Amino acid sequence: MANFGSISVDRLFKLIGTPQSPVIIDVRDDDDFAAVPSLIPSSTRLDYSTADAWAGDFSGSQVVVVCKRGKKLSEGVAAFLRLAGAAAEVLDGGTEAWIAAGLPMVPVARIPGGAATGSTLWVTRSRPKIDRIACPWLIRRFVDPRARFLFVTASEVEVVAERFGATPFDIEGVFWSHRGETCTFDTMIEEFALDIPALHRLAEVVRGADTDRHDLAPQAAGLLAVSLGLSRMHSSDLAQLEDGMLIYDAFYRWARDATEERHTWEAHSPKRPKP
Repeated sequence: MANFGSISVDRLFKLIGTPQSPVIIDVRDDDDFAAVPSLIPSSTRLDYSTADAWAGDFSGSQVVVVCKRGKKLSEGVAAFLRLAGAAAEVLDGGTEAWIAAGLPMVPVARIPGGAATGSTLWVTRSRPKIDRIACPWLIRRFVDPRARFLFVTASEVEVVAERFGATPFDIEGVFWSHRGETCTFDTMIEEFALDIPALHRLAEVVRGADTDRHDLAPQAAGLLAVSLGLSRMHSSDLAQLEDGMLIYDAFYRWARDATEERHTWEAHSPKRPKP
């Protein structure tokens, strides 16, 4: 059980990937970070020594502070955050406890530009359907909550990437794209080391819908139908992405918590009172 003012690794892991996930701030010092240059999914690395200067940016937010063992650095930064109006907790046991529990860490070297401070910039083709909504959802929920996405004409993706310092994805010939029979969503799960059973289950659905192989998962045809309908509801790709986030939030929770549940009239009938 976590101590007062702290959160357990199991509880935090349950929150990551959902809209209820807190802001996660990694404040390990340079030596500790160099020893394990990876981040808990969706976390941002900030300098603990300047916490007094940046704590106010998180006023009103739910925050979890992470260091190596969940001791002095986390405690001190959490105190500054509370002083600035944030609801701050410490990760009980820090990254050591997280790794000991066998939970995934995102290699910083795989984050575009090696950026651990958030707000990565990505670019892909306009008029998204499946992969180009699923991948931004994955990035925002598990890698960089502040990630930004540019949607441009297909022929201009690589040029825009070069001129504006964005990372291209889901086009031919780039690193973040389809590989063999898998899709870009699969690539991102692998490269970001997100070995999470629910994500692998969701990847089968995304792959089946995106590559027109509905035999891979019975839900693939449904995801395709929802995605096509969503694309026709919006003229704005960014508005479509925002609504699409909810679709993938729902699919993730199904993949994590509800794959064994069946919906029948009998199963959901209210119980008759005893005579």
